[in-house]
Amino acid sequence: MWGTARLRQMVEAPLDGPLEAEVLLRHAAGLSREELFARPGAPLPPDAEAVYASLIARRAAGIPVAYLVGHREFFGIDFMVDARVMIPRPETERLVEVVGAALRDHPSPRVVDIGTGSGAIAIAVARLLPRARVFATDVSAAALEVARINAAQGGVAERLEWAEGSALVPLRFWGLEGRVDALVANPPYIPTAELTNLPRDVRDAEPAVALDGGPDGLSVHRPIIAEAGHYLAAGGVLALEVSAVWNQARTIAELVDRTGQFAPACIVHDYAGVERVVIALKVGGDGDHRG
Repeated sequence: MWGTARLRQMVEAPLDGPLEAEVLLRHAAGLSREELFARPGAPLPPDAEAVYASLIARRAAGIPVAYLVGHREFFGIDFMVDARVMIPRPETERLVEVVGAALRDHPSPRVVDIGTGSGAIAIAVARLLPRARVFATDVSAAALEVARINAAQGGVAERLEWAEGSALVPLRFWGLEGRVDALVANPPYIPTAELTNLPRDVRDAEPAVALDGGPDGLSVHRPIIAEAGHYLAAGGVLALEVSAVWNQARTIAELVDRTGQFAPACIVHDYAGVERVVIALKVGGDGDHRG
């Protein structure tokens, strides 16, 4: 396929050029995958051919496929994405599964998603737990615009609330002290010095605020861990995504344990056997009340 050959000329070639070329072709032609394979070799209409050539050129220039087609699937849900938000990764689905399992017997849990971005985690949790009330925050007002659109398209907008702000600061305005049943986050965790080593389509296209985790990659994790116990109810869950590349899981688990507000933190692996989530259960103490 011509598109695949063009993608192979990229300085940093994609892991799956043929699949990316196919996705862009289907987008340009307005065809489903079934329709595309039902007419192999059929010529593209001239307008679709021009769109396809433009898409391939932009992908070769380092624009991620998800931004070019305007959406990405996550947890079986189709999310609108653009340069205002980080593209949801399939590895993060493990974080949603862990939270869902922890709250499956709760009649009406309150869940907080810190740094929601496209809203992928918050919306997936709301879909997974139909009686959950979800509160989502982000430092970026532009990202929250995308998340609101996705919540409406996902049919859960009435069960989500949004606020702009860093770490847990917005939670003060919701009066959630001691009332949160799960606090979940996929914070930026890439050490600042490593940003230049990222693939071009990540480094240059996705929001830096969603990638840069400070000198050791944990600058956003620390304030979340420090304040989480104040907002979680007794028995509430803190669940944080971590990076195995920089061996963060043990360090984050130790930070959680040092607060003295949680049962010993556990490390959960994803389906590739990679350390992916640190989870801990809140014990009694500061902020321990319901209402």
